[in-house]
Amino acid sequence: MNKGKIQLPILLGIILAAFMAIGGAMVIYQAEKSRSSIPELWTVPEFEFTERSGEAFGLDDMKGKINVVDFIFTNCPDICPVMSARMSELYRYYSEYDFVRFVSISVDPQRDTLETLRAYAGSWGADDDRWVFLRAPIDEVVRVMEGGFKLTALELPMGHSNRFVLVDKNGVIRSYHDSFDDADLEALKGNIKQLAKGM
Repeated sequence: MNKGKIQLPILLGIILAAFMAIGGAMVIYQAEKSRSSIPELWTVPEFEFTERSGEAFGLDDMKGKINVVDFIFTNCPDICPVMSARMSELYRYYSEYDFVRFVSISVDPQRDTLETLRAYAGSWGADDDRWVFLRAPIDEVVRVMEGGFKLTALELPMGHSNRFVLVDKNGVIRSYHDSFDDADLEALKGNIKQLAKGM
């Protein structure tokens, strides 16, 4: 009798421990699933452009950080000011998170000199390397824009997309977001939060 009474609590303890172990495994699984729920779309191709500082900037510089990329030009009369305003809001929102970087690539390198890009960056409050502004020969921009980011590059500079492109720490494109859509920008923040779990 006594022996059975002693064994019952031990058995219950073993069962409880097993349930706790299963529960812990499920929590880990859900966390991993949450991170991987954003699809992996395409890998950004190798490139090397010039940042407004005059320094080279390429795919290797993007890796290790979560990147939000857009294509703009400084003389744009319509959508670029809105895009840059939204990017500036995100830049300030993530001011304490140096693992989030913002990348604006000019689609009008003939007019967007490094000096012009520096002035443009300053007008939006970009005062550190968390937001970089890049230029390259137009054929290289088109190659990366169409072949890598899968965005239209017809009739540049005016014919560029208003999308923000989310690129993970491995240089893989994860999602596209309409820079004019508040709900879509909240979705972007949600995706950044998920990817940040893996940083």
